[in-house]
Amino acid sequence: MKLLKSLKSSLLGAAIVFLTAGFIGCSSGPSQEELAQLDALKKEVSSLQKSATALKDERGSVEKQIAEKNKKLQECEKLKQETKANLDKISK
Repeated sequence: MKLLKSLKSSLLGAAIVFLTAGFIGCSSGPSQEELAQLDALKKEVSSLQKSATALKDERGSVEKQIAEKNKKLQECEKLKQETKANLDKISK
């Protein structure tokens, strides 16, 4: 009885596999609508990649400006400390 059930399950599985393969094999290729959707998606991906690149470039520019401002801030802080030290010397 188990052997018969197992055999039926195997045959049913094989039949499903062959039918699926047959339907897939009979496909004539993508339709014009599918090709148009694919083309639209490719254009959208390209546009998004360009936007991402532009944003990365902008980020690099902003980070460079921040680094320059931080350097200038450090120089100002150093000058402030030197000035304070000089004022302390004068007042003694």
